[in-house]
Amino acid sequence: MKLKTTCITGLVLFVVSYWIFTQGNEFAYAQKPIDFAHWLNLIGAVLLINFNRIFPKNKIGKIGSLLTSLGVIAFIGLNTIDFISWSFADDIVSRKAFYNQLSNTPAIAFPIVYVGPSLLFLGLSIHALNFIKSNLIGCIMTVLGAVFMGLGYFLWSNLVYTALGCTIFVIGLLLLLNKIDCIEHNILQQNQ
Repeated sequence: MKLKTTCITGLVLFVVSYWIFTQGNEFAYAQKPIDFAHWLNLIGAVLLINFNRIFPKNKIGKIGSLLTSLGVIAFIGLNTIDFISWSFADDIVSRKAFYNQLSNTPAIAFPIVYVGPSLLFLGLSIHALNFIKSNLIGCIMTVLGAVFMGLGYFLWSNLVYTALGCTIFVIGLLLLLNKIDCIEHNILQQNQ
């Protein structure tokens, strides 16, 4: 599978998962036979690491790649926690005890739940800065989408705003992927 197709697949799965999350926790815990939303989120996040192979390998790209990779690792951990939470089914007391234990364990909560997943959005936004001159709209949408997601989740506690931010973020990255295709096409034509 071409890298671009892999990245697009990851973006689609990722944004779909965020829109499913807007249905709330009760919907998430009632999914059968598996937790579809978190599986889509996990697979999407893992596929997004391929942006590290597509985007430029300059100083900005190296920083973006490191943060993107750390963010993907955190998403793997976060989704693992969510799979465990989903496994409690209707056992609300045990789920609350599980989340209390996590929040009282900063060595897990801080890097995996609170900060780590944000590194994925930060890393891809830093990658997007490579295109500030050649694709300003895609760059701005990627960065603003990431910021809007953070505000929606952490400040406003509104999953619809978070999903909307994710959608803007994804559209920005799709515009950047299109720009990369145009650059590659022009290089191939010049070499012929």
